[in-house]
Amino acid sequence: MSYIDWASTDQGYKPDIVFASTETEPTLESLAAIDILHKRFPDLKIRYINVVDVMKLMSPKDNKNAISDKEFDRLFPSDIPVIFAWHGYKTMMESIWFARNHHNIHIHCYEENGDITTPFDMRVLNHLDRFDLAKDAVESIPSLAGKNPDFINEMDDLLAKHHQYIRDNGKDIPEVTEWKWTGLK
Repeated sequence: MSYIDWASTDQGYKPDIVFASTETEPTLESLAAIDILHKRFPDLKIRYINVVDVMKLMSPKDNKNAISDKEFDRLFPSDIPVIFAWHGYKTMMESIWFARNHHNIHIHCYEENGDITTPFDMRVLNHLDRFDLAKDAVESIPSLAGKNPDFINEMDDLLAKHHQYIRDNGKDIPEVTEWKWTGLK
């Protein structure tokens, strides 16, 4: 589990939002959501945590190899919303976070939605895509919540565009397939 400085803008200060992810696709979508948010809200203090071993998030009383409560609270301050993206089931992740007494968590995960479709569409159907992650972040940050309907509409419009595009073209939208990490300023 690591704080990723090149994908964070909090510079050691208390963040406005924490993103955390594990596995390839959730990490890609989290980084893309951070990129979207940084371009739209450049003063937002974002912290990104890459979780390699989910079991280290467990409470030390449940897993002797877990990170300490002090380290957990340093990475994930309890009064800051956390957007957590992963491929597993929500109930498992909730049990880990609630055992840590952290309830300001928004888990985006596998919800058993979807069938044979494009890779990105599977993430959209499970609300594990960059647009839903970015919307959730904006709606979760007290200073932004309810004050940015234009941003929410823009994300919804991109989701609608995606929905129609894959039906017309059989592949994911260029905003997804051509996206590249450009770095944070």
